[in-house]
Amino acid sequence: MDIDRIEALLRTRSPRERTYARPLPALTEANPVRLTVRVRGASSTSRSTQALALVLALVIVSGSAAFGVWQFVHTTGSPGPAPSASEGPDSFSAAGSMTTPRVNATAALLADGRVLIAGGAPFTGGVLASAELYDPAAGRFEATGSMSTPRWDMTSTRLSDGRILIAGGLDSSSQALSSAEIYDPTTGTFAPTGSMGSARTGQTATLLADGRVLIAGGEDTTTGSSLAPLATAELFDPTTGKFSPTGSMEAARSGSVATLLPDGRVLIAGGYGGVVEQALSSAELYDPATGRFSPTGNLTEERSGATATLLADGRVLIAGGDLLTGGVLASAELYDPASGTFRPTGSMDPASPRDGASAVRLNDGRVLILGGEQLTNTAELYNPGTESFTPAASMTSERSGFTATLLPDGRVLIAGGWRVVAGNAVGLASAELYEP
Repeated sequence: MDIDRIEALLRTRSPRERTYARPLPALTEANPVRLTVRVRGASSTSRSTQALALVLALVIVSGSAAFGVWQFVHTTGSPGPAPSASEGPDSFSAAGSMTTPRVNATAALLADGRVLIAGGAPFTGGVLASAELYDPAAGRFEATGSMSTPRWDMTSTRLSDGRILIAGGLDSSSQALSSAEIYDPTTGTFAPTGSMGSARTGQTATLLADGRVLIAGGEDTTTGSSLAPLATAELFDPTTGKFSPTGSMEAARSGSVATLLPDGRVLIAGGYGGVVEQALSSAELYDPATGRFSPTGNLTEERSGATATLLADGRVLIAGGDLLTGGVLASAELYDPASGTFRPTGSMDPASPRDGASAVRLNDGRVLILGGEQLTNTAELYNPGTESFTPAASMTSERSGFTATLLPDGRVLIAGGWRVVAGNAVGLASAELYEP
């Protein structure tokens, strides 16, 4: 099959640029090939989705079941020499390993303080249905029940009753899923629940004050269109286990960010959309009382794959992202719900712009921003009082496509993702803890 057909098959994240070898050689164990993928484009979580989607499609197209043919390898620990951590009062330290490498998995903090990590792709072929739990008290991972459907790049939301809603994502064929399931911590099992009205990947999922979950935007890769961002939204009701339509957004968007505001409304900002891939500066507000979206002030810059963090004073910090015109952003801005406007704030290190990074608000109100698609081990701290970023300690490993979860004791668990070792993409099972 020619490269154009493969690219059409792989349009799930609408990347602007891909580099790979051509023509495609015969795939045999005796004729292994190193595949190099460089992707630039928008992603709500990680452009590792795009890179692995390419390999998945190549395996499907070729009929080969072995990722080893393509020289994608994995490790159960930090491979190779780890970058040295920065000196300072804060620190990262090893936290054991998961049962398997996971890229673009989801993580959710349970009510008892454990962390559920589910799904993802191992970089050894296929997509995972398995899940595991991290116990901070014991400092180790252990397997739990598996999902009914293997998936990655999905959303996970802790419901008011402590259960976890898993929705959408991609299957092993890089097709978006409409199915959803719920994890019950009391039984350690997943069970299917109602399906969404549309297949979605790259959507946002926000727990509302009344216990329902707002699912908005994303992409439906099953339509056959070369670019299919969605403007539609739907609500999950935990009492009925069903999704129902709600008002549509003003703009179709995927790779956007969503934040529950103190007054119960939901801010949705940025992402990409349009007939051709285009980063968005527009933002809108969802009002659960009316079930409608309405425009609010625009971002100061177009951003896709940014981070969004609710600050203690009710403002929202938006940081980094991709312009989709060849530039990655180090800048940041603040949204003020009272005025409905964005304004610039201090920037991250200009030498280390980030998109697809992770952001966690610490217990002291500062925001930890780390990693990103640039495969860095660096991290920065934003101080809302001074509106400035300062360097934080460095992770023990470069990572992209990982999860970051604030633990009840104030530490942050970083798990999985991928990095490059000797020219090979390496899926990571390793984890580490950030101590503020």
